[in-house]
Parts: sequence; structure tokens; C-alpha cells
Amino acid sequence: MEDLIGIGFLLILLAGAYLIGTVGEKRHYSSIRKREARLSNILIFNEKMPPTIYAKHEFALVGGSVVMSSDYFRQTIASLKKLVGGRLTSFESMMDRGRREAILRMKEEAERIGAKVIFNIRIETCMLTKNQGGGGERGLACAELFAYGTALRAHGASLQNNA
Repeated sequence: MEDLIGIGFLLILLAGAYLIGTVGEKRHYSSIRKREARLSNILIFNEKMPPTIYAKHEFALVGGSVVMSSDYFRQTIASLKKLVGGRLTSFESMMDRGRREAILRMKEEAERIGAKVIFNIRIETCMLTKNQGGGGERGLACAELFAYGTALRAHGASLQNNA
């Protein structure tokens, strides 16, 4: 009887973690979509050098950093999936939200300084794990994502008017 209560309690905890994680993820995606629409006027390019029309613009380094973590339910499912192999879709979602959030934070910094174009953007990723004794990577599954680039700001005017 105690075993059934223990299993039932574990299932309730996993279901609660799943529901809370799913709601949190949906809210974050909603926030990301709204901010992406608001910042769509700030253009980003991965080319190293801007076109010559931007030669007289001021340059500034802008960046955005975020640390993303997966919820306990998704970590548990990913651990089970690692036994048989395949895509870890829960971590794909976490990394997608992280990349988009880092780019949005970079764009927000560019907006604060009055830039409308960012060139030479790069995204760096670092997986962070908390080793809980013994060997191997276990425990806290999270990643830091850092987006950075060169923002172009017109001298005393907006880039939209000069481009």
C-alpha cells in the first residue's frame, strides 16, 4: 500500500511539473512573439562588414545574454529518452527559446542606443550542469546563450532616414 502511495505521489509531482512547465513555456513564447513583432524594425545580419552606405555611422557592441533551464518533468523524460536515443525535443524547445530571447535582448540594447541595424551577429552557447557527486553530467540542465553583434547608429539621426 505504501508503495502505491509513493508511486501515486511521484506521478502527481510529475504531472504538476509538466503542467507548470508547459504553461510557463507558452507564456514565454507569447512574450517572445510580441517582442519580436515590436523589434522587427531592427535588422540583424551575420555579414562581417556592413555596406558602404553605413560608412559614416557610429559603431557599438551590443549583446544579450540569457540562462535557460528545463523543468524537472522534461529532464526526466530526456533522461529516459537518452537510454534509447533520438531527438530530445524538450531541450530543443529550451534552446530555441534561449536563442530567440538572447537575440531580443541584444535588439533591446541596440534600441536603447538608437541603432536600427546590427551586423556580424554571433550566438555563443555554453551548457551548464551541476555535478551531483560521482562522475558524469547530472542534475541541473541549463544553458547560457549570448548573442552579440555590431550595432550601427547614425550621427544625430536615425538609421531608417539614412539607409
